[in-house]
Amino acid sequence: MKIVVSGSSGLIGSALVPSLESSGHEVVRLRRRRDMSGEPSVVWDPAMGVLDPTALEGFDAVVHLAGENISGRWTAKKKAEIRESRIQSTRLLSEELARLSRPPRVLVSASAVGYYGNRGDESLDESSGSGNDFLAEVCRDWEAATGPAAGKGIRVVCLRFGLVLSPKGGALARMLVPFKFGLGGPIGGGMQFMSWIALDDVTRIVEFALAEPALRGSVNAVAPNAVTNREFTKALGRALHRPTFFPLPAFAVKLLFGEMGETLLLMSQRVQPARLLEGGFSFQFPRLDSALLSVLRKPCPALEP
Repeated sequence: MKIVVSGSSGLIGSALVPSLESSGHEVVRLRRRRDMSGEPSVVWDPAMGVLDPTALEGFDAVVHLAGENISGRWTAKKKAEIRESRIQSTRLLSEELARLSRPPRVLVSASAVGYYGNRGDESLDESSGSGNDFLAEVCRDWEAATGPAAGKGIRVVCLRFGLVLSPKGGALARMLVPFKFGLGGPIGGGMQFMSWIALDDVTRIVEFALAEPALRGSVNAVAPNAVTNREFTKALGRALHRPTFFPLPAFAVKLLFGEMGETLLLMSQRVQPARLLEGGFSFQFPRLDSALLSVLRKPCPALEP
């Protein structure tokens, strides 16, 4: 297939592009500026609403991963950037795809399990309703922004990603330094559920979504075995051969990280990949221990002595 990918330099995109290319696909990156290396690319500016639709003609598929990093204090400005970077870019891309004379067969667009909000130990699948906090609202509007493409008859898959396990970025990379020095521990009460996914399975899920014609709509991109924060802490300690005796109380999370910390570190989401399992997808890493051992065996500066 000929595939255009946005967000290709991010954690998922930087792993996905070489995986797609190794599978024989032709990949073109959707970038904010022209690539001076001569690598094939399409230039756009989502904030300014700039995207030449003729540059998208002839593609078989689109993978849309672009969006402002959600880490950092959620000031009013930061929250606006998080929201606008996802919704405006998705709407622009979806509208331009809908105008094509030869639109792609499929659009795979990122979303997140933040859609569900704080749900305790409730088991959640794609039929579960959304939450009512900031991130849940962003995810609802993010997915809705693909509407013009779906209305054109393009098969749209919105992948609700959980915590992506990789030492190269994301939450796990930030955990490694304190855990390496034996300073890790459960966060808050430690009973909040974490829905996670190994990066290798993420790339396989995207390729599955591109290839599986029956898959459409919202799809939970998480491993089938969510764990509590306390269980995650113990598993990471085992993988690093380090103790995990230093808890981070909930009040400290709120003091240090504000709304971002409360949403990402204390909220509980026990999410199941029901539609992937129904569709026959087989996880390479369904269990946390094996997933952590795999990703931490790969070279990572944070683990060097």
